[in-house]
Amino acid sequence: MGFIELSQVVKTFSGKVGTVHAVQGINLTVEKGDVFGIVGYSGAGKSTLVRLLNGLETPTAGEVIVDGEDITKLKGNQLRQFRKKVGMIFQHFNILWSRTVLENIQLPLELAGVPKERRKGRAEELLKLVGLEGRGNAYPSQLSGGQKQRVGIARALANDPDILLCDEATSALDPQTTEEVLELLADINQQLGLTIVLITHEMNVVRKICNKVAVMELGKIVEEGNVQEVFRHPQQAVTKIFVQQELEPKNDPAALLAEFIKENPTGTLASLQFVENNAGEPVVSQAIRNFDVNVSIIYGNIERAAGNSFGTLTVQLTGSEVTKAIEFFESQKVGVEVLHHG
Repeated sequence: MGFIELSQVVKTFSGKVGTVHAVQGINLTVEKGDVFGIVGYSGAGKSTLVRLLNGLETPTAGEVIVDGEDITKLKGNQLRQFRKKVGMIFQHFNILWSRTVLENIQLPLELAGVPKERRKGRAEELLKLVGLEGRGNAYPSQLSGGQKQRVGIARALANDPDILLCDEATSALDPQTTEEVLELLADINQQLGLTIVLITHEMNVVRKICNKVAVMELGKIVEEGNVQEVFRHPQQAVTKIFVQQELEPKNDPAALLAEFIKENPTGTLASLQFVENNAGEPVVSQAIRNFDVNVSIIYGNIERAAGNSFGTLTVQLTGSEVTKAIEFFESQKVGVEVLHHG
């Protein structure tokens, strides 16, 4: 049994338009120490699922087991004690604007009745951990978005939790700040041995720090597994869309291709797909050395996920042995899709 175990979990809500099936028969296992990503578009059921993990929602059916305990059966003080072991960070920080950084971090400890001196000492420790040493007396209005989220992370760690739930924690941040916050979360996972469950609609967030991922659609988990496997071999249509969006070039690939074909009408255009951890192999240079073929790279994107490389290169092949070069690529487990013959 995993550290977090969901078994046939269902959550329905009654509304004016009838019954809403937010979560439908989910089975999920998260091991201790995982950084587990749950990805899906708006309305997929991600936020409902995270609220089931900290006991803010009770499932309509099924079991939510955390560290061997069925939290759906907890009431009153037992439930409050359980929630202390689950930290939560949010998209819009949820910090109090009338309190200083240190006072915000101390809030959970204050609510738990921890003495003032111990609260202050713990908050100072956490301030250092999240890289905000010296900013304890600042107010949220004086902080950048990334600094506010660091305060949110420090506050979530105040009660020394076993689990950290992140609900779209980087969605309000710019790319550079997102990168910094994700690095901080990865460090916290390593240093403190925390289990992190990360809810997001951004596959790049999953790629950067998660070791496992589950893809949600319409209240169901449609695909899950190790991050590198899901990126290399996405099975479901929604997963393929997520992965493709992450891998495609940031400019317009169709326009790039059309322009290149116009300027270079001869030759074969092909997409080389590196999916078997061979992105680091010198297959292009080997093909050029071994065959009468020239390879012009038009665009590409090679990414890293969970320590492995994968991605695509779109190239133009010219010369008398283009077919042999393509057969060589395929023999090296590189996928080849011919896009245009000149």
